[in-house]
Amino acid sequence: MGDRGQTLSSRERETAPQHVLLIGCVGEKSVFSAPARDLYVSTLFRLRRAYAESLRLTWYILSAKYGIVDPEKVIAPYDTRLLDLSAPESRAWGGRVFTQLEATVGVLCGRTFEFHAGKSYVETVQPRLEAAGATVLWPLKGLRIGEQLHWYKGRLARQGSGP
Repeated sequence: MGDRGQTLSSRERETAPQHVLLIGCVGEKSVFSAPARDLYVSTLFRLRRAYAESLRLTWYILSAKYGIVDPEKVIAPYDTRLLDLSAPESRAWGGRVFTQLEATVGVLCGRTFEFHAGKSYVETVQPRLEAAGATVLWPLKGLRIGEQLHWYKGRLARQGSGP
């Protein structure tokens, strides 16, 4: 990911995902270090993860502490919330995520980023992505937690998948 210390080759750019899901972290975490996909244990996160996996798209976790996290990367539990950051810290986090995405998928122009995250996560990164020519989707914008759970359960039931 973004800490590889190198740029993507033209071959890597050609094979980089065109549609990427970005899933927001949650406060409820395991007490033990684990692959990021397993660290977050809330029902909402489990449904977001199941949805992402059912689509077979590339997905990453938006972490308030780490920025973009590969689901397989082992990380320790932490207690950082984006809402607790100051405005300058939040802007810096958005810049870090943008930079990590560029390093991970290459040129952002023409790519689609689909957010399954809270407002503070999306609105911090969305303007940068759109300015770079990426398309931003936020299918659950404005939905409360219960409505989001219902949305995911409905989509997964139609696909024959579950958490």
